[in-house]
Amino acid sequence: MEKNYVIGYALIVLAVILCIAILYFNGVFGHTSLVFSDKDMVTSLWSHYKSDYINPDGRAIDKSQNNITTSEGQGYLLLRAVWMDDKGTFDKGLQWTNNNLKHKDDNLFAWLFGEKTDGSYGILTDRGGQNAATDADTDIALALVFAYDRWNDTKYLTEAKAIMGDIWDKEVVVIAGKPYLTANNLEKFSSSKPIINPSYFEPYAYRIFANIDRSHDWVSLVDTSYALLNNSASSQLDKGSSSGLPPDWIEIDKTKAAISATGISNLTTNFSFDALRVPWRVALDYEWFKAPEAKQYLDKLGFLSSQWQNSKMLASVYGHDGSIVASSEVPAMYGGAIGYFAVSDTADADDVYNQKLKILFDQDTENWKTPLSYYDANWAWFGIALYDNLLPNLSSGISYEK
Repeated sequence: MEKNYVIGYALIVLAVILCIAILYFNGVFGHTSLVFSDKDMVTSLWSHYKSDYINPDGRAIDKSQNNITTSEGQGYLLLRAVWMDDKGTFDKGLQWTNNNLKHKDDNLFAWLFGEKTDGSYGILTDRGGQNAATDADTDIALALVFAYDRWNDTKYLTEAKAIMGDIWDKEVVVIAGKPYLTANNLEKFSSSKPIINPSYFEPYAYRIFANIDRSHDWVSLVDTSYALLNNSASSQLDKGSSSGLPPDWIEIDKTKAAISATGISNLTTNFSFDALRVPWRVALDYEWFKAPEAKQYLDKLGFLSSQWQNSKMLASVYGHDGSIVASSEVPAMYGGAIGYFAVSDTADADDVYNQKLKILFDQDTENWKTPLSYYDANWAWFGIALYDNLLPNLSSGISYEK
C-alpha cells in the first residue's frame, strides 16, 4: 500500500514537472499564445510604432509617401499616446504639431507637411496643405480633453476648448437652422455645395465637447451626423442602387441639406480608405454611450456580413452599389469594419478579428509579422484595440464650463 502511494505521488510530481517544462519551452520557442494577452499585443505594437514611425521630435511620418506628415497622423499619435498613458510621447507630439501645423490666425491645423521642391521641409501649400482637415482637428481636441483628465493639467483643456470653438466657427455650416460638419475650413465659405466626408463624423467626441463647450450646439451635430450617415446609406447617389455602405465623399446643398455625389473624380462615393473608418467611429459611440442611433446605423451595414459569409474576406474598395472596385485586401479595412462586426454581427466577429487582425501579429517579435503601411499600421491597431475594449472614454463626465 505504501509502495503504491509512493509511486502515485511520484507520478503526480512527474506530471507537474512535465507541464511546467511544456509551458517553459512554449514560451522560449515562440508559442506564447498561452500567456500573451491582447493587451500586451496592443502595448507592444505601440512601442514598435513609436520606433518605426515617430521621430524623436514628435513628428509621425508616413514613409510610404515620401515621409510626409499629416494633421490626421498627428491626431492619431496624440490619441494613441493618451490611451497608452504615454505623456512623454504625447507632449512631444503636441509640441511638434503646434510648432509646425497650427495656423497663425486660428486654432486649427494645416493638414500636410513634407519636403518641398527646394528640398526644405514645411507646409506643402502647392498641394493645399495649409487647409485644415476636420477629422484631425476633432481628434486633436479630443486627445487634449483626455490628456487633461488623465494628467490633470489645465493647459490641455484650455487648448482643447480653443480648437473646439474654431471647429464650429470655421468647419461647421448651418443649413435650415441645423449644424453640419464639413470636410475642412474652406467649405463653409465656398459658393458651391460644401464637401463632406462621412468618415470625419465623430459623434462620441461631440457628446464630450457638449459637456465642455456650452456655447455651441454639439448635440445637434451628433443628430445631423447620423442623419447624413443614414441618408447616404439609403441614397443611390451616383449609382443605380445602394448597398448601404457609407461613401468616402458627398456634397450637401446649402438650402435643403440634400446630399449628392461630388462629381469630382478623386472624391468618389466608394467605400474605401476614407469610409472604412465609419463603422469604427460609430462603434466607439456605441461602446462609450450605448447610443441607440449607433446600433441602428450599424445594423444597416449587413452587406459586410454577406461579403464575409460568402467569401471570408472584404475587398479594399467597393462601389456605393456594392460592386467590387478593387479586390485586394488591406488590414485597414478590417480595422475599420471590425466596429460593425463587434456591435451588429457578433456571430462572425471573432472569426474576422482572429483571421484578419490578430493573425497579423507575431508573438516572437511582438510586432507585425510583416511590415504594414503607415495607414494600415494605425487602423489595424485601432481595430484591435477597439475589439479588445482597450480604448476607454477618459473624459470624467463632469461639466468643465465655468
